[in-house]
Amino acid sequence: MRLHTLLLGTLSLTAAATSSQTKIPSPDANGKYWLNTTHLSLAFIPYGASITNLILSDKHGKPLDIVAGYDNATAYTLDKAHPHFGSVPGRYANRIKNSSFTLFSDDSAITYHVTPNENPTPERPEGVDTLHGGPDGWDYRNFTLVAYTNSSITFSIVDPDGKEGFPGEVISYVTYTVSGQTWDIKMVAIATTKKTPIMLSSHTYWNLDGFELEDALNHELWMPFAGMRVGVDGILIPTGELLGNERGGVNDFWSRPKSIGESFGNGTEGTTQKGLEGNCGTDCTGYDNCYLNTLRPSPVSSLSDSWRQPSQMVARLSSPHSGIKLEVYTDQDAFQMYSCNQQKGDVPLKWTQGTDEIRTIPQYGCVVLEVQDWIDGINHPEWGRTKKQVFAPGGDPYVLQARYVFGVDK
Repeated sequence: MRLHTLLLGTLSLTAAATSSQTKIPSPDANGKYWLNTTHLSLAFIPYGASITNLILSDKHGKPLDIVAGYDNATAYTLDKAHPHFGSVPGRYANRIKNSSFTLFSDDSAITYHVTPNENPTPERPEGVDTLHGGPDGWDYRNFTLVAYTNSSITFSIVDPDGKEGFPGEVISYVTYTVSGQTWDIKMVAIATTKKTPIMLSSHTYWNLDGFELEDALNHELWMPFAGMRVGVDGILIPTGELLGNERGGVNDFWSRPKSIGESFGNGTEGTTQKGLEGNCGTDCTGYDNCYLNTLRPSPVSSLSDSWRQPSQMVARLSSPHSGIKLEVYTDQDAFQMYSCNQQKGDVPLKWTQGTDEIRTIPQYGCVVLEVQDWIDGINHPEWGRTKKQVFAPGGDPYVLQARYVFGVDK
């Protein structure tokens, strides 16, 4: 099998870490595994290979937990709403139109039907599309913990042939590493038996104020390369259109940094900017959009470190309230941003978050930033994403890398 150097590195590091300790330490009383630096404390669980906590000090020196989640690992398995808190959705993240796709070879074309789980109708009560890999996608399952130190943790999963309707077995490793003020993510997945689509992501919900304010609309976002976005219909299924993000429009986060609430009128009634209503689907006001890094000055590759350079920052999120800022670097070519439009105050905060008055996540109370490839690219071969999204035995593995760099403006 022709394996990527990144895959070899991941597997050798995992083997070394596993063999160097006869027994992996147990989680804490809440089922969490912690990674620590002098600046950051992060917690993870095997369920969905999910991040559950990320704690750092704000500009006043107060520790804040800035990601959504639950206090106990068991709660992730019990919440019927399953908001994908901090998880790795797979084997194909985001939406698949009509819960189907066709894979082509030299002399054949095979159409696969995967399990639907979104937008039910009377005719199709299970749904008309598939979201984040289906009703038993990767982040509904427990990964295997294969390596763990104070600064790094690796999970693995074996996804069987035919699970949720996807062809072929896939083996994947997810490694999280912390150093100083940096959190690194590396995801590697191998198609072992059949050609199959693979697209992963990290589905972390951010609130850089530790949920101490009524919403996260004060957060300032800059995506300097996001010159275009994927056009979608009323249920957020890509139509095939690639839309320009007009300078000064609601989806312009590239020409300058701006608060997420700016197009909402920053809370002033009756001043919502034209185009925001319906921007995230029918009867939805806000953001749930796949932005494309078309303004990137040069292509990047997972084979090199070029994507880690300061000039390659794909997003910066910051809060004037806490002073905390987050810079995102990645080898991926797209970026989904969701402004938590569907939250409605019925999900409890962790004991490490909020105030005496604020104890649930309100609408617009968080921001999801998902590094990934172009959504539903497997149903749009005209986009040329096949090499990034379809993988076969003996070929290169799927690789996703991302770096999150934290800081505080005082």
